Amino acid sequence: MFVDQVHVEVSGGRGGHGCISFRREKYVPRGGPDGGDGGDGGSVILVAKAGVNSLVALANKHHIKARSGNNGQGSGRHGAGADDLAIEVPPGTVVMDSTNGLVIKDLADGETVIAARGGKGGRGNTRFKSSTNQAPRQATEGQPGEVRQLTLELKVIADVGLIGLPNAGKSTLLSRVSAARPEIADYPFTTKYPNLGMVQLDLERTFVMADIPGLIEGASDGVGLGHDFLKHIERSGLLVHLVEPFPTDQTDPVENWKSIRKELAQYSESLGQRPEILVMSKCELPESDAVADDLAEASGEQVYKISAVTGKGLPPLLNRIVTQLKEERGECKQW
Repeated sequence: MFVDQVHVEVSGGRGGHGCISFRREKYVPRGGPDGGDGGDGGSVILVAKAGVNSLVALANKHHIKARSGNNGQGSGRHGAGADDLAIEVPPGTVVMDSTNGLVIKDLADGETVIAARGGKGGRGNTRFKSSTNQAPRQATEGQPGEVRQLTLELKVIADVGLIGLPNAGKSTLLSRVSAARPEIADYPFTTKYPNLGMVQLDLERTFVMADIPGLIEGASDGVGLGHDFLKHIERSGLLVHLVEPFPTDQTDPVENWKSIRKELAQYSESLGQRPEILVMSKCELPESDAVADDLAEASGEQVYKISAVTGKGLPPLLNRIVTQLKEERGECKQW
């Protein structure tokens, strides 16, 4: 199950109460106050960890609360502070305050954010002892922990994002060049959530490729699951646009390409200007070369003709992806 957005209430643990106590021993006539402090409550901390690919672990948790600190006790014993509660989330998770919509943190791999701080422990009566108040009968209660309503939204991070209409061959391409095994079928909308795969050309050249679910006209206006899919494309540094030569609905491949480009630009100006490699998929089909020529003429760009089924055209495409990634990002961390 893939979950890319959750709403959850997080609460820090309450601080333990301070203790009112006096030392009373048989041969100690002037014992004095000995109440200990309460322990601090635990905080809720979100940790971005590589290998966590979904927010599914939080899907059914409407309230997450850290443990409270222990109360102070007599004989000067302080209450134990509670451990922080660490929640692992995928890299690329955007943490937002649901109340005002403000972004608290955009978590990259290894980064953390305190989602809700624990309350401070109360002070025992020992803290109030003075020359004028030698037998204080006062202590403070522990403070409540911070409570927040959060929205966690995952935006998949990938070096390369595969885009195109449904059934354009994106999942087949990903399964051919990586170890990922997305669902593949001969009907549209087979892919319902992004799939990630590591593409390794050799020991030194690797990159992460994401198969983004197929877009349709009106996606930028929220038609279908448009916004849910488009947000994942935002994190892809390079787009590989797959165009099917002979769509089952008999639409024009060139117009289909223009339609997707329009949706990207309407959703985000920067997304519309994102570098793109144009690919004609399923080139094993007869007369697909003519369609590729029409697409190259309309776009003014080189069109790579591939067949994910036979493997034709894949090496030149992968080499172009590696070259362009280096040009766009400099020395990428994978190289």
